[in-house]
Amino acid sequence: MHPPFTVYRSPFPPFGYLLPVSSTAIASTLPRAAALRLRSTFAALRHRNYRLFLFGQFVSLCGTLMQQVALGWLVLELTDSPFAVGLVTTLGSLPILLLTLYGGVVADRVDKRRFVVLLQSLMLLEALILSVLTAFHWVTVHWIMALAAFAGLVSAFEVPTRQALVIDLVEREDLMNAIALNSSAFNVARVIGPALAGGLIAAVGLAACFFANAASYVAVLVALLMMKTEAPARGSRTNTIAAMKEGFRYVLDNRWPRALVVLIAGFAVFGFPFMIMAPVFARDVLGVGASGYAALVSAIGLGAAAGALGLAGFGKRYRKERLLMLASSLFGVTLAFIAVVSSFSASLALFTVAGWTMAANGILGNTLLQIQAPDHLRGRVMGVYSFLVLGLAPLGSLQAGFVSEHLGVRYSIGLGGAACCLTVAWVAWYLGKSRPGGQADRWTGRAAVAGGSGREQAGAGGSSREQAGEELPLPPAPVRSRPLPSA
Repeated sequence: MHPPFTVYRSPFPPFGYLLPVSSTAIASTLPRAAALRLRSTFAALRHRNYRLFLFGQFVSLCGTLMQQVALGWLVLELTDSPFAVGLVTTLGSLPILLLTLYGGVVADRVDKRRFVVLLQSLMLLEALILSVLTAFHWVTVHWIMALAAFAGLVSAFEVPTRQALVIDLVEREDLMNAIALNSSAFNVARVIGPALAGGLIAAVGLAACFFANAASYVAVLVALLMMKTEAPARGSRTNTIAAMKEGFRYVLDNRWPRALVVLIAGFAVFGFPFMIMAPVFARDVLGVGASGYAALVSAIGLGAAAGALGLAGFGKRYRKERLLMLASSLFGVTLAFIAVVSSFSASLALFTVAGWTMAANGILGNTLLQIQAPDHLRGRVMGVYSFLVLGLAPLGSLQAGFVSEHLGVRYSIGLGGAACCLTVAWVAWYLGKSRPGGQADRWTGRAAVAGGSGREQAGAGGSSREQAGEELPLPPAPVRSRPLPSA
């Protein structure tokens, strides 16, 4: 006779709690294949340090997104200018544009966990100052701009360090899963954070969102301090400029990284700023208030969370390169549809699809860069990634605000979608060219074969092991970038 209850380890508790569940219930509701798929979806959570990291990040991200919603609405109330909304975002991103490459160099030299603790503490301070200024009605747009620039300065070092820290918390074969779960946490927070922000703004006021963000940093600081990590090995320190050049040379000397940076840069400048213009779109096109704007942001998060979880569970069954190009194309088309709709319900649906495709674009681009980067260059490669995603945001915010101010927010979003489609078309054309073969890779010393590896030649369906859904270990740092599969 089976015991009525057994102890079952949940795949997604923040600190590895054991949950009592019925054995018969598991057998009836969770077939073996589903259990294996669930284990695969949450594989990275078997590492204690990563569970702590993800839990702290999730709480902190909820607070950050609450502040983001409140800040956009506060700037619009103070200035009544779409350009000012874009300008604040520009000032927050400008330090990242200037310093994130150096931040990647620093990330390769320091104890990443301790450095992130310091930087998150500074971000808590920034949120607390903004809370007090808003609560006592001392806040001005100039204060907001100054604090945004300070937060951007901290982020220039925090983002590449935090992203490079992930591989120290999991084993290499779980890296893609960890990145997808990171994105899932971010996008679930994108649903919860704006929803909480809309309620707090209506019930208490804008300052409550800023106080909540300050409090949320406590969770991530506690989680980081509870981790048990090894001290980093001390290596030789090269000249800072030479170290940054080495990271750039790696990206530019490899075919897929070259294509990825073009795609990421194009979307950062022309595609992703549609989120910055969301409050303007909500007010001027849809005629809804702060709660409607929060619903649009939540829709983005809902779609992105679904896309991220889908990639975590099923991403290994399909070629990442094909998925990246498909998701990127669909994102541009979705923005074009958003530009022409006037219905709030249709906008919610389209913003959800935009969130799904945007998350897929980010996860796949991040994963392809990280799994191919040599370990000693990973911090610098993620510095380049952060430079493109966050550092180019000032250009995107400025162009989106300028177009919205002079032509209207519909043109801003629609032209951004068209630019994304053109970027995808150029990348597809570039990757469609024949791949040079027989050249030794400068980073590994191994030869790049024109036909690619056996896994590369397997086509869109992958190998028989991939089609069966079996877990495959991630490869070591590759010899060269991978080709775009033929149709």
